[in-house]
Amino acid sequence: MYDYVIVGAGSAGCVLANRLSVDPAIKVLLLEAGGPDDSPLIHTPAMMAMLPDTSHDWRYRTAPQMHCNMRRFAWPRGRVLGGSSSINYMIYTRGHARDYDYWRQLGNPGWSYQDVLPYFRKAENNERTENQFHGRGGPLNVADHRFRHPLSEMFIAAAVAAGVPRNDDFNGAIQDGCGFYQLTQKEGARWSTASAYLRPAMGRPNLAVVTGATVCGIRFSGHRAVGVDYARRGRFDNVQARREVILSGGAINSPQLLLLSGVGPADEIRQHGIDVVHDLPGVGRNLQDHLGTFVRYEINQPISLFGTTPEQLGALQVQYAEKREGLFTSNIAEAGAFVRTNTRFDTPNLQLYFLPHCLTDSPQDAFQPNRHGISLAFHVNRPGSRGRIGLASADPIDQPLIDPNYLSDPADMPQFVTGLRRMRTILGNDPIGGLLGRELGPGAEVRTDSEIASYVRDRASFTVFHPVGTCKMGTDSQAVVDPTLKVRGLDGLRVVDASVMPTLIGGNTNAPTIMIAEKAADMILAAG
Repeated sequence: MYDYVIVGAGSAGCVLANRLSVDPAIKVLLLEAGGPDDSPLIHTPAMMAMLPDTSHDWRYRTAPQMHCNMRRFAWPRGRVLGGSSSINYMIYTRGHARDYDYWRQLGNPGWSYQDVLPYFRKAENNERTENQFHGRGGPLNVADHRFRHPLSEMFIAAAVAAGVPRNDDFNGAIQDGCGFYQLTQKEGARWSTASAYLRPAMGRPNLAVVTGATVCGIRFSGHRAVGVDYARRGRFDNVQARREVILSGGAINSPQLLLLSGVGPADEIRQHGIDVVHDLPGVGRNLQDHLGTFVRYEINQPISLFGTTPEQLGALQVQYAEKREGLFTSNIAEAGAFVRTNTRFDTPNLQLYFLPHCLTDSPQDAFQPNRHGISLAFHVNRPGSRGRIGLASADPIDQPLIDPNYLSDPADMPQFVTGLRRMRTILGNDPIGGLLGRELGPGAEVRTDSEIASYVRDRASFTVFHPVGTCKMGTDSQAVVDPTLKVRGLDGLRVVDASVMPTLIGGNTNAPTIMIAEKAADMILAAG
């Protein structure tokens, strides 16, 4: 028997495993459906585009999206130690301070920006700076790029020429502006939560880590969670939790496991022949994600990432292996910006990602450039659209129903339309503007609002890998967990991951998920 059983060794689960097992008297079990993070593709930053649809990915697909011409979207999610922090683009942003103040306004005391900032700082080892916003000495290494592509430098200059202020710290006093992202890297390699938190703790005798373990259900005694059932190597087993079961499977797996275990909307659970343990209507609802789109151009100089010869790749590999320097240290999306498309927005409503290569139309090979060019991707920071996670069947091996319901809120599309016009304006400025050839997407002929909207719905949209909200924190009727992240109406059960975010923050979600786990660990230890 263990004191705590943690389900999911991702961005949150690795943090919890480390922090809870610091006390040698506390026995912790961490269960992960995926395998070890031993692939060189994981640790070599520039290889991250090769990780989706491998054994390290859950290979999720959404339901056909009504407002995107019934297209299905691939949703990469990490199925490996470190979870999505082992396959993401390593961008370290936290969102805007007002995002967290809004969480507090929604009825979540202890979650304002001033409440959560100490946990961001506690987690962080920022190589560049230590101040009121940034910490040094934490497990999560945050670094500047060791390599910066010349086109990324030129994008920032073009954005400044377009009136976007230069900003060297998106996580400081001001988020607005353009600049280089900081990364979760250390010495030129990916620094996932498996590297930062789990590996230093794995030698502790009171922490057990089991990989290849697919959790099939939560065991209850009345309304108390007492353990979990899991499958591993063709066999079924179960384990008991003396104090708590903690779900850290993320915005897809955590609600799916609750539903499979009889916790959620009673009617939906019964439809799949599952006994209802607790009727909790909000489980799986409130799904939010950053939907991205982009503009892309040919350029008239052969300086993009396209066309690298085998000899050049070999030299880059040697450079990386020997010195941890060069292009292989890059996350490719090196530079970006936070901008507002209208003065009515009190925070930046778009986030931008510049890519020194030309994306293609095909979702299957979008990141395999076929000509010299550039791309500028962006997403709406706080979309109004809401979707859900549901069950496709009562079989825990089946993929769940994933329906983000993209573009269902009428307020979302106008931001994409004005955003795409803003991208064109930025890229039209020198020094990038002087390199531009033909606009490949959406194409110079796409000019009107309706034409741009059709482009977004038809071809250019993709997930930016930030699903949240499906076990939202709060006190209203749709809340799944309370502000201490305990599942409402049940004992011995918490959810600690991105699913508890009541609203999507304006930025990348990995750092906020780590912050949530840091704060949760303190709450769990204080509760005893």
